[in-house]
Amino acid sequence: MLTGIWLILAFLFVVVLMILAISKLNLHPFLAIMAAAVLLAIVSGIPFHINGNPNVGSTNVDGVFNAGTLAWTVGQGFMAIFSGIGIVIILGALIGGILEATGGAFKIADMIIRLLGKASPTAAMVVMGWVVSVPVFCDSGFVIINPVRRTIVKRTGTSGVATALGLGAGLYTSHVLVPLTPGPLGAADVLGMMDYLWTVMWVSLIISIPGLIAAYFWAVYRGRKDKSEEDLAIKDDATVKSYDEIVKEFGGLPNGFLSLLPILAPILMMAMAQIAHNLFPAEWATATAVFRVLGFPIVALTVGFLFGIILLAVTKKLPKFNGLTNDTLKMLGPILFITAAGATLGRVIQDSGMVPFIEYHADVFTWMGLAFPFLISAIIKTAQGSSTVAMIATAGIMMPLLGAMGWEGSSITIALVVMAIGAGSMMASHANDSYFWVVSKLSGQTPQQGYKNWTSMTVIQGVAVMIGIFAFYGIYQLVS
Repeated sequence: MLTGIWLILAFLFVVVLMILAISKLNLHPFLAIMAAAVLLAIVSGIPFHINGNPNVGSTNVDGVFNAGTLAWTVGQGFMAIFSGIGIVIILGALIGGILEATGGAFKIADMIIRLLGKASPTAAMVVMGWVVSVPVFCDSGFVIINPVRRTIVKRTGTSGVATALGLGAGLYTSHVLVPLTPGPLGAADVLGMMDYLWTVMWVSLIISIPGLIAAYFWAVYRGRKDKSEEDLAIKDDATVKSYDEIVKEFGGLPNGFLSLLPILAPILMMAMAQIAHNLFPAEWATATAVFRVLGFPIVALTVGFLFGIILLAVTKKLPKFNGLTNDTLKMLGPILFITAAGATLGRVIQDSGMVPFIEYHADVFTWMGLAFPFLISAIIKTAQGSSTVAMIATAGIMMPLLGAMGWEGSSITIALVVMAIGAGSMMASHANDSYFWVVSKLSGQTPQQGYKNWTSMTVIQGVAVMIGIFAFYGIYQLVS
């Protein structure tokens, strides 16, 4: 049984083994994170059984709950995800799938193009990606919107590199910062923020802005400096689909308001719940209770999902619903299990005895502040490629340390911890990240150009977002 500094060193060693297993041995992240959790539990002395029972928690002499057996600790950490956030993740993904299948995502993109496209195609791509990726995975979002981008490049003669980087960056920003995508949603749940999900959402929208601005200027700069195969060939490319051809493939685009409702309804409901909780007077207790119930994430997402069903019916694509659901659940399976594994690792850390040691020596870690979760997430992301895995694993590590770091008791501060984890998971997207290949290949960039243009952009975005986080935190400290 290891304690004190030896337990900390063992923990760091286990994390390194986990990263190497994922990045070098190609072990599935679920297995790697679960193995890390069990190994840490063993070396920290979590017992295999208590009085012959492997499935109970222990109490001290005063009858106060301490910890559990290894099987109990692992089981509790794993089940916590499926008893809470699992349904929320599924509903969010179903909404995204519906918007993709009905052309709703394309319609939202079309509205943004009409609003911003003429002034700046690259800026339109950034904003478009940022909005579309709230319910739709960034990989899928790029595939959906890329034909629109190519059409704009051909029509306007603007840079293919710049528009591709802008679209990719906008999608990527929401993917790692803004719920309802699984990464930030899972991190928020692991850190106990599901009752304050609206707080995480509005903070993420503000924190996104520095990353989006940095991405826009870098995209414009690289578009002037570099030309992709797409830029060289697209003027003579008769295979580039026209806007009308794309619309025809969807059988026409749905109404813009109906397309936005599955996203806007849950956001507005969660916002109203927070407003009611904070601003309604005591005599409005009944109204406050109603808004709190409606703003509960599962309820709000269910309403958004029902608006999605209406969208399917209006666009006459309701027969696709079963197939869409099957595809969504197949895609989400690994994400849900990875999220549960991350929560299990966090539970093991909590029960390992590591937290009291860190609390006693808090000054060693607290000087790093929000840079601490940022660096951990960046290391895991760069080593193994998946932003979602990096966010969930880092959240699991940070969850039991919130008190030691002085972050408990403030929903705003913990929301910024989620943002710092997301900023770290941006750095750096390269060859071990599937999204690196989606952006580079679909925009006609070579791997070398991908590193020069895209990978460098993700590093710049991560740093810009962290600067925004530090600025936000500083202002919050001054006014609170």
